[in-house]
Amino acid sequence: MRVAVVTDDGKTVSSHFGRATHFLVATVEDGKIIGRELREKVGHGRFANEPHDAEPSGRPHGMGQHAQARHGQMLEPIADCEALLCGGMGYGAYENVKQRGIRPVVTEIPDVDQAVLAYAEGRIIDQIDRLH
Repeated sequence: MRVAVVTDDGKTVSSHFGRATHFLVATVEDGKIIGRELREKVGHGRFANEPHDAEPSGRPHGMGQHAQARHGQMLEPIADCEALLCGGMGYGAYENVKQRGIRPVVTEIPDVDQAVLAYAEGRIIDQIDRLH
């Protein structure tokens, strides 16, 4: 299985999906990480000069049409992954990840390898209270 982790340094799980610069994609077989690939990730900064919609009335962060398009661009590099682990993200990004058939998991585990193995072993807890 392939698991993507939002990171800036390849070692630590980033606390913010939108601001992170990379994905660490880990390949796991038989409970062991057998491969790692650092992939570039489009971040919020790329979209600074693009239009931003106001959030639809009563809806959480990142649910507007422009936000969904930006999330899609951010997620293209991990289309081959089963899950996406991060330390935090907006509600809209979380829903967009699910819509693309990738399982989003918000975790408090700071170490990339530990988070990946916890996911692979079914021990990880999705901390949805960390969504914003």
